[in-house]
Amino acid sequence: MQNEVIAYRDGETLLDTQTVASQDSQDFQKILFDNSDDALEVIRHSTAHMMAQAIKELYPDVQFFVGPVIEDGFYYDFRVGEKISDSDLKTIEKKMQEIAKRKLPITKTTTTKEGAVEFFKDDDLKQEVLLRIPDGEVSIYKQGDFEDLCRGPHVPNTRYLRFFKLTRVAGAYLGGDEKIEMLTRIYGTAFADKQSLRDYATMIEEAKKRDHRKLGKELKLFTFDEEVGAGLPIWLPNGARMRSRLEHLLFKAHRVRGYQPVRGPEILKSDAWKVSGHYDNYGENMYFTVIDDVEYGIKPMNCLGHIKVYQSEVRSYRDLPLKFFEYGVVHRHEMSGVIHGLFRVREFTQDDAHIFCTPEQIKENVLEILDFVDTLMKAFGFEYEMEVSTKPEKAIGDDKYWEVATKGLMEALDGNGIEYGIDEGGGAFYGPKIDIKITDALKRKWQCGTIQVDFNLPERFDLAFVDANNEHTRPVMLHRAILGSFERFIGILIEHTAGELPFFVAPTQAIIVPISETHHEYAQKLFETLLDEGIDTEISAKNESLNKRIRNAEKMKVPMILVVGDEEVKNNSVALRDRRERKQYNLSIEELKTKMKEKLNEVRF
Repeated sequence: MQNEVIAYRDGETLLDTQTVASQDSQDFQKILFDNSDDALEVIRHSTAHMMAQAIKELYPDVQFFVGPVIEDGFYYDFRVGEKISDSDLKTIEKKMQEIAKRKLPITKTTTTKEGAVEFFKDDDLKQEVLLRIPDGEVSIYKQGDFEDLCRGPHVPNTRYLRFFKLTRVAGAYLGGDEKIEMLTRIYGTAFADKQSLRDYATMIEEAKKRDHRKLGKELKLFTFDEEVGAGLPIWLPNGARMRSRLEHLLFKAHRVRGYQPVRGPEILKSDAWKVSGHYDNYGENMYFTVIDDVEYGIKPMNCLGHIKVYQSEVRSYRDLPLKFFEYGVVHRHEMSGVIHGLFRVREFTQDDAHIFCTPEQIKENVLEILDFVDTLMKAFGFEYEMEVSTKPEKAIGDDKYWEVATKGLMEALDGNGIEYGIDEGGGAFYGPKIDIKITDALKRKWQCGTIQVDFNLPERFDLAFVDANNEHTRPVMLHRAILGSFERFIGILIEHTAGELPFFVAPTQAIIVPISETHHEYAQKLFETLLDEGIDTEISAKNESLNKRIRNAEKMKVPMILVVGDEEVKNNSVALRDRRERKQYNLSIEELKTKMKEKLNEVRF
């Protein structure tokens, strides 16, 4: 089946074979049955319907909402009278295999929206779907006795749908609205061949081992508490030390690049958010409160505070570019169904910065930021790619500003020969952006940092600088975050390294293990010596066997274990177990200090 055509492409549109059958297929690009992006989209969309058919045969009272393709697979949301859990997935998969073997033709019919409303008149979930789609032609796909509303395209026959895996069951609010009912959601994936599915399954198993929520608990980095609230991480001593190290390293990196530290309030009057456009364009993602009969908004972004820093005095062209940075705590209203460990939270801290410059300085500053990005990503061993996101439907400002801003970003990338993709309509509501997507050890892509060019907020807040002709001129504002947020980046880093964190950000860089009580005094002196050198160290002196204390240190993935006994006290040395090098050897204290300093300086931001 590898060379068989399962769909066609017409420009930006994918078409099923039925649609093209009545036309000259030479006018369209063929989509073959393989693991290309286009083919997988069609295969996975079709497999989602086959899953729905299997669920319908197993649970006849089921009603379906939507079943879209997502980045690495698909899901379907549905209402069912029985509770379905992960333990039921094997049964559903078995039924899906039966349907694939039936080799059912998949057919498409079209009708008007009004016709579809009448056809699904007894299905309130389908009525909800129809409310969300525009008037005009509507398509329905059928296989066997199962049919569902869908824009497609689908493969011609269920015989193409043999290599799939259902991954998990979750809850999902109807239409993402937590005020409406909770539906059941099943996630899955599909491929064109068995080996690709096996490779994916292997990756999933490895991902489970690396899950930052699991490792975060084992390494005592962070926790969540329902009494505190969903999406609000609590940083434990180990995690707080790790964050502090990261913050200090980044602080120095910002200062040497000419950034000035600032801090804005976490709550501002709603009037300020109305001027910025956040109130109208981002208000559903914000939290509001009333103080002395005045409405305030808790900040979802740091830009307004930095604008007020800029406005605190008259600025000259000689001052530009002005670079302000802040580890800004922000809050965003995320739906309960999408909250996920550190990846999606309601409170997080951005490594945020804003650069105020002239239009002529856009390119040089974007290039400088890109160099900063490159330095950071290489330090942590991440590969990355760029994507330019253009004007969204919900946007503020004149089109001419958007055109100039988008052109400025693309020219900076083009001028440096940097490849990038285009995300049409994916920009912020106030400006286009470059999104930085990193690739982890499992080849998964993660959205992290961003660079945004903004002419709109300077206009709305009437920002100005005095130019060479002593006239007031409008600056441009560059919004910039490289890690994106400490929470999300740390979660990604934990999974990327499987908890084997780099020495320079490890919460505990060395554990000193005295063999017996007589060696405690020496261990304490060593602890103080290393602490003076900026090395985070602990002493493991519990009333447990030496082997158990060493095993516990290894479980905590501490980079260095320093065992001290009679010989080490006598020679002023340590017996070192280096986790990264997987070696054991003896070092004098001076040699140890030198080695640790080298490890701390392995990375310069």
